[in-house]
Amino acid sequence: MAGFACPDLTVFCRLDELGLEATGQRLEPDRAVLACRVVESDQWCRRCGCEGAPRDSVVRRLAHEPLGWRPTTLEVTVRRYRCTGCGHVWRQDTSQVAGPRAKLSRRGLRWALEGIVVQHLTVARVAEGLGVAWDTANDAVLAEGRRVLIDDEHRFDGVTAIGVDEHVWRHTRRGDKYVTVVIDLTGIRDGTGPARLLDMVEGRSKQAFKTWLAERPRAWRDQVEVVAMDGFAGFKTATTEELPEAVAVMDPFHVVRLAGDALDRCRRRVQQTIHGHRGRKDDPLYRARRTLHTGAGLLTDRQKARLAALFDPDAHGDRHVEVEVTWSIYQRMIAAYREPDRSKGREVLLKLIESISHGVPTALVEVRTLGRTLKKRTDDVLAYFRPPRHVQRPHRSDQRPARTPPRLRARIPKPHQLHREIPARDWRLQAAVTPSIRMSL
Repeated sequence: MAGFACPDLTVFCRLDELGLEATGQRLEPDRAVLACRVVESDQWCRRCGCEGAPRDSVVRRLAHEPLGWRPTTLEVTVRRYRCTGCGHVWRQDTSQVAGPRAKLSRRGLRWALEGIVVQHLTVARVAEGLGVAWDTANDAVLAEGRRVLIDDEHRFDGVTAIGVDEHVWRHTRRGDKYVTVVIDLTGIRDGTGPARLLDMVEGRSKQAFKTWLAERPRAWRDQVEVVAMDGFAGFKTATTEELPEAVAVMDPFHVVRLAGDALDRCRRRVQQTIHGHRGRKDDPLYRARRTLHTGAGLLTDRQKARLAALFDPDAHGDRHVEVEVTWSIYQRMIAAYREPDRSKGREVLLKLIESISHGVPTALVEVRTLGRTLKKRTDDVLAYFRPPRHVQRPHRSDQRPARTPPRLRARIPKPHQLHREIPARDWRLQAAVTPSIRMSL
């Protein structure tokens, strides 16, 4: 038939990529076994160069990529030779098939690595697919990941923007459960590709990140222009000490997250003050917990009605005023990041920070805490809105020296909460309540 070739088990199982040829098969109840031989002969002595004579053969068993989720095992016949000159004995070269003392073929190892990284499979599921023990699969994947990622000498080339954050990777009581994750954001910033993992350092501290930066070459540190981070002061201090010319940017996700956490704490406190217990399904504040985190331009009619009832002074008096004020600050912050004009968004966010950093009533505990945090990191928060150096204009709040690295408009990934704005139908909910109106508590 046109377009078809003769059935070939070697090509179908990708054995030709490993320099093997299938010579037989055996189907067992729980696995498939393929008999193979090495195609290239290796009869020349590696010591004196004389031709060797075949002596005997041994069988090397390797776990191969599964076919139809049935474990596949390769039984590779490896011929041994004896040199006719010096008597040296050696085996055929199988480095193309698998690494030394490895139990997985290179195709099986590639399948395991792609399953964990791309398909998000567990190590147990990968081990089951390969028909090997959990420790065997885990050790092989870790070694291959270290070879492909960590030992790649070119993985740090061309990095001009990095992001740093912590991640919980161990859910046991033993050892440090946090790791510091360093991401290359150059591709996202330049619009040339996705972000990629640079490294993971055990621990979450200033010293962990500072030590990692100090281990990098001086030329590499000089080319880093932007460091995106959360509100952890340790990352900020390490960046200032090791990358003095780089601009620290507090990315929008963590800035909005601070306001969202303040809103949640305020809602819980008011809930306890009014009802004396945690939120229950019939409590108005508890029912609106997710609606409060929805952007004003994304609210449905039902959500708008719920918020209008929650903040109705005739129904609740002033009991929910503190939540309303905190919610309005949260909405104003989202509106600043959604503003298409970055200079205007910067002004909106700067005014918001100035309004909540002083003169806030004592009753708004969460807003006061948020204001102090943002006041300390004002430069880092506003650095997200800065234009490139050749069009940058001085501002009274800018405390950085005149010599700033180029391309300061870091295209940091925006948080998932900041969806594209949809025009609201109810203008009364679109316009957030101004804190100055409600700060007469």
